[in-house]
Amino acid sequence: MKNYKYYFSLALLGFLIGCQYEFPEVAIENPNPGEADFSKMVAVGNSLTAGYMDGALYSRGQQNSYASILAEQMKFAGGGEFNIPEINSENGFYALGPNNTVLGRLILTANPTTGAVSPAPIGQGEIPTPYIGNKEELNNFGVPGVTLGTALIPEIGNPANPLFNPLYARFASNPGTSTLIGDAAAALADGGTFFSFWLGNNDVLGYATGGASNPTILTADDAFQARLNAALGAMLNANPEAKGVIMNIPALDVLPHFNLINPLALQLPAAIRPELEAGLTQLNTAINGWNMGVNADPNLSDQVKASLIRPTLSADFDAYALLILDPSLSDAAVPLPNGETFTIPKIRNITEEDNIKLPLAAQAAIGQGMGISPLSPLNEVQFDAFYLTESEQDEIQNKINTFNGYISAAANANSERLLLVDVHAFLNQVIQGGISHANIGLTASIAPPNGAFSVDGIHPNARAHAFITNLIIEGINEKWGSNLHKVNPNAYPGNDLPR
Repeated sequence: MKNYKYYFSLALLGFLIGCQYEFPEVAIENPNPGEADFSKMVAVGNSLTAGYMDGALYSRGQQNSYASILAEQMKFAGGGEFNIPEINSENGFYALGPNNTVLGRLILTANPTTGAVSPAPIGQGEIPTPYIGNKEELNNFGVPGVTLGTALIPEIGNPANPLFNPLYARFASNPGTSTLIGDAAAALADGGTFFSFWLGNNDVLGYATGGASNPTILTADDAFQARLNAALGAMLNANPEAKGVIMNIPALDVLPHFNLINPLALQLPAAIRPELEAGLTQLNTAINGWNMGVNADPNLSDQVKASLIRPTLSADFDAYALLILDPSLSDAAVPLPNGETFTIPKIRNITEEDNIKLPLAAQAAIGQGMGISPLSPLNEVQFDAFYLTESEQDEIQNKINTFNGYISAAANANSERLLLVDVHAFLNQVIQGGISHANIGLTASIAPPNGAFSVDGIHPNARAHAFITNLIIEGINEKWGSNLHKVNPNAYPGNDLPR
């Protein structure tokens, strides 16, 4: 039986086509900094701070990051200009396509025949180019892909090094010699009065998106703590008077990237069904023959029979549960008409109890028959990079909890100068349906108009960044007696409607 070409499409329910927001005017009355000073704000972080959305860094995303929105609100209370290393690209760079064409950011596209909605590149994108502005005047030091470790070393600015990050090198003060934290600390030392710090997500996220298959990229606990203290310490020491906010790491479960592909209910294309059905029928005939023999054996107890019975395989192609290799299944073989013996492979359909998650990266592997063809069941040997088992999910969440504990401890140790903003708890409220503005909710999905996440399923969209900004503002106002005014999140773009 050959592998099957399978095209995955999202079942995005609840599209409100034609929905329009009402944008109430927000009155700005007597905003003031309180005990804080917003004259010069410096932001350091990863893709979340940079405004990376839809699988790309592009102009609209940069302009609608929480850091940019927060800096705009600070201007009403004495804040200065907030300069970003502008990418000057409408579509950004998502990937290289056929013949090395450059593909831009992801958008939602509707199949004209089936109406199914799925992410796809918008079309032509642009390769990032060096920043041509004044690097000494930059305020936003957000770099997609950076970890706490790489933020502290100069190698990410060196194109000859495997750790090279072109999105840092394009605006690094001295590529190959300077560090991201060093550049941000220098900006803070040069008249900076307030800073935001959001690093640590990538110390666990890359491991998760890769199916927990490469332990070498998962930061060790002691290394994370040491790097956090070094990076945060550099910012705090850059200006002993500056105050700042530090954000923590969201839970794995809240990210649509790990929830959009439902391994229990894939709808398979009609073209592959006849051959797949024939193969499954043959296997189920063998399984049923084995089970009949087990049940008819008078020498076996009911308990032993139950342990030997093999589950038949589903042929519900409208809600197909992926196949998994399960070594715990009993050995089973049936005689063939030619006198030989057929050994039944140890495969079964996934169940809810398996609690398996498929990152969006699994889409390509599913397209080649992974988990669909009985010849290619999900298994740790061949497909470990494309799915997360329950134990791997527990490992990742425990790591997030540990890292967030270190972040909380660092904030508490510098409580007079630092505010911890609990984005982890906030996004957990989002997934429970507890966040809204003007009766318009925020959901843990990529479906417009209410979805909080951009089309890549990992990074918040502009509307969610506005909600996060308000969370930060609430904390600043409470801690330092400021009177920063919150924004209207409904005035910021969510995901574009399908094209």
